[in-house]
Amino acid sequence: MRKQYHLRIIGSDTYIWDVHKLVEASVVLPIQDFPLTDIAEVNENWWYQESGSVPTPKSIAQHIRLVQQADLAYPIILCAKGWLMDGMHRVVKALSENHETIRAVQFQETPPYDFRNVLLDDLPYPDAPPKLS
Repeated sequence: MRKQYHLRIIGSDTYIWDVHKLVEASVVLPIQDFPLTDIAEVNENWWYQESGSVPTPKSIAQHIRLVQQADLAYPIILCAKGWLMDGMHRVVKALSENHETIRAVQFQETPPYDFRNVLLDDLPYPDAPPKLS
């Protein structure tokens, strides 16, 4: 799995979780069929939350490719409040295939965030090419 992060903007703060850590912590959680209609984030700006971030044809094409590659066998991850923490490409795939539910796990207690108020470009991506200055 490529290195990725989940971010949640609350007020003026951005809380960021390492998705690899979320996946590791969630493997012990029971899998349930979760109604897609209960995922509020499908009606929100999910991928373009950072300041100055806008959808472009290229970025949309990249998301389409990830949606096509998404494997619905893997459950999405929800925080204790039911907010999506990982799996939006799987959610979009399930919606596009007219599913009513999706496999999900939900934390009883949301894990602590890994970063706060850090730009996504400044987060560690071990396999990324070095930044040019």
